[in-house]
Amino acid sequence: MRAAGLGILVAIVALAAPVTLLAQTADPPSTSTDKPATKPAVKPPGKAAAAKPPAAATKPAVKPAAQTAKVNVVRPPQTATAAAKPATAAAKPATTPGTTKVATGRAAPVAHANTQRTGRYGAAVPTAAAMSPYAPPAEKLAPPPDDGSPRTLTFFNVNTQETITSTYRRGGQYVPTELQKLSTFLVDHKSGDVIAIDPELFDILYHLQRKLGASSFEVLSAYRSPQTNAVLARMSRGVARNSLHMQGQAIDIKVPGFTPFQVRQAARELQLGGVGYYPRTGFVHVDTGPVRYW
Repeated sequence: MRAAGLGILVAIVALAAPVTLLAQTADPPSTSTDKPATKPAVKPPGKAAAAKPPAAATKPAVKPAAQTAKVNVVRPPQTATAAAKPATAAAKPATTPGTTKVATGRAAPVAHANTQRTGRYGAAVPTAAAMSPYAPPAEKLAPPPDDGSPRTLTFFNVNTQETITSTYRRGGQYVPTELQKLSTFLVDHKSGDVIAIDPELFDILYHLQRKLGASSFEVLSAYRSPQTNAVLARMSRGVARNSLHMQGQAIDIKVPGFTPFQVRQAARELQLGGVGYYPRTGFVHVDTGPVRYW
C-alpha cells in the first residue's frame, strides 16, 4: 500500500512539474521583472528630452537671424542719407555763390554792389533784376513833355484823415515849398518820421490822373521808416524788405471812381516805373523804380 501511494505521489509530482514550467514560461511578460524593459519602449523620456533641446536651439538661431536682417535693412540707408547730407550742403555753396545759408535751410540773397542805381532825385534805386524776378523786359519811357502848365494834385490820407491840394510844379519847375508840404503830408503815420518824397513820383501820379480823368487820390501808404517796414514785412509776405517806400519813392493808392484794375492798366501803359496790383485789398502800388509789374 505504501508503495502504491508513493507511486501515485510521484506521478502527481511528475504531472505538476510541466504545468509549473508552462506557467513560468507564460508569466514573464506580466511579471515585475519585465516592467523595466517595457517602460523605455512605452514612455520615451529620452526622446522627448532630446527633441526639446533642438527646438530650443532652433529658436535662438531664428531670432538672431531676424535681428541681423533688421539691422542690415534699416541702418545702411540711414548711414547713406547722413553721408549724403554733408555732400549736398558742401555742394550748395559751390552752385550758389551769390547766396548764404541761413538756419532755416533756405538760401538768403546777398546784396551786391551793382544792384542799385542813382535815381534822378539822388536816391539809390535797385535794378529791376534785383527788385523782382517777374520784371518784364520793358524800357522805362521818358515822361510826356512839360508844356509849362501848373501841375496840381489832391490827396486824402486814409491814416490821418487829412486832405491836401498842392500845385507842386509851375512853368516847368518844381516848387520847393509845395514839395515840402507834400512830403510832410505823406508822413509815416506809425513813427511820425518824414522824408523828402521823390518829385518824380508826383509826376507819375499827375500823368496817371490825366490818363484816367481822375481828380484825387486816396493814400494808404507812402513813406515808411525802416522800422515800420520791418514790422510790416514780418506781418505780411507782400511787403518787400528793400521796399522803395523807405526811400520816399513809392506810394499805395486808390482812385475814387475807378477800379484797381483800371488804375493798374493805366499805370502800366505809362511805363514810368513799377506797378503792383493788389485786388484783394483794392489798391495799386506805384513807384519810381525800374519798369516791372506784379
